[in-house]
Amino acid sequence: MNVIFSLLFFLSAALLFFFDPPNFLSALLDGATKSATTCIALIATYSVWLGLMRVWEDSGVSRAFSKLLRPVACKLFRTDDTETLTAISMNLSSNLLGIGGAATPYGIKAAKLLDKSPNAEYSSAMLFVLNATSLQLVPTSIIAVRTALHSVAPADILLPTLITTVCSTVIGVTLTWLFLSEKTPKVRKNRVSWLGKRKNRTGAGSL
Repeated sequence: MNVIFSLLFFLSAALLFFFDPPNFLSALLDGATKSATTCIALIATYSVWLGLMRVWEDSGVSRAFSKLLRPVACKLFRTDDTETLTAISMNLSSNLLGIGGAATPYGIKAAKLLDKSPNAEYSSAMLFVLNATSLQLVPTSIIAVRTALHSVAPADILLPTLITTVCSTVIGVTLTWLFLSEKTPKVRKNRVSWLGKRKNRTGAGSL
């Protein structure tokens, strides 16, 4: 990604320098100013939410939230490990609040733990899909960027963001379950058991 962004920057700068030299320096300085403003706004936003999440951890709110998400997480990721479910719940809660940067450390920890589980392929794919589709109740980062760029109504994306992320998450989870769930040991065992019972019933009927 660094290489791609560097190429885009140098290409854009070269085109602007050759085709519009008078505005080259002003555009460069203006872009740097906007970048610094946006970074400051994001730092403030992330500081508030990361501090809040640390308070949640110390006060036990994260553990309580983990217990609420545990039944759903158990079914989605097919794991009963407490540490894994805690990391997953913190990752999901960060994404629900639109704080992708805060969700990343928990996502990495959850991914490492899921790699050791019996259903590693399915569980890791489900974690990736949920982070890629990223169901968001409050798109905090986007609102912060819109605020930094002086949007008239920075929070007017709440409903569109919620609708689109709900749709993408439902579709992603459904497709992951359809294409990968049969690879998990539990599903294979149940399927073999069901086929064996069906075969026995069919055989008994034919006799």
